[in-house]
Amino acid sequence: MAYIIGNVSQKGGVGKSTLARMMAREFTVGGFRTKIADLDTQQQTCTNWAGRRAENDILPEIQVQSFASVKTALGETSRFDALILDGKPNASEQTVEIARVADLVAIPTGQTVDDLHPGVMLAHSLHKKGISRERIAFAIFRTTGSKRENAAARQYLAEAGYFVFEGEVPASTAYGMASDGGRAITETSFRTLNNRAAALAQSVIDRIAELQDRRAA
Repeated sequence: MAYIIGNVSQKGGVGKSTLARMMAREFTVGGFRTKIADLDTQQQTCTNWAGRRAENDILPEIQVQSFASVKTALGETSRFDALILDGKPNASEQTVEIARVADLVAIPTGQTVDDLHPGVMLAHSLHKKGISRERIAFAIFRTTGSKRENAAARQYLAEAGYFVFEGEVPASTAYGMASDGGRAITETSFRTLNNRAAALAQSVIDRIAELQDRRAA
């Protein structure tokens, strides 16, 4: 059975699909049989990205498939070590469905209150529907490079009662260029940017392992 990771967001443009693609690439490189289930059937952001990746002959190959429902996507769990559910860009019933089946729910957010507040409200709403706080975690995107602002964002999320992944993804055109070419944000032309994104990816892996250990204890 696969680890199931749900990527959800309260609004679009905060890095949800970017996070899914990064996870898939790093898991695959790490030896996990990995698949992204693209549940946003209208935009198909991850599906289109995988097409660009294949056209440019970028390795490793990342398996991505569009699914109309969470239920059909879960049919893939027996074939993979990690199944990443990339949901629609706005909170919906599908978001709750994803959260209920996921081992870990990842919510990307920017570092301003305009981004943090909706993300926390989404996390609170999932918690009220029975999703444990420990299964919800935040990833910080589009940072300015200010340590003070990063610390303030982390404090905001911690005080709300949620886990925050290590590492931040700064705002950079290099990440957008990488995505346009079918690459993940750990595959830019800049080692420093790749390392920052890789730190976030490693934190996701560590958190999943930690949660699995807790359940086995």
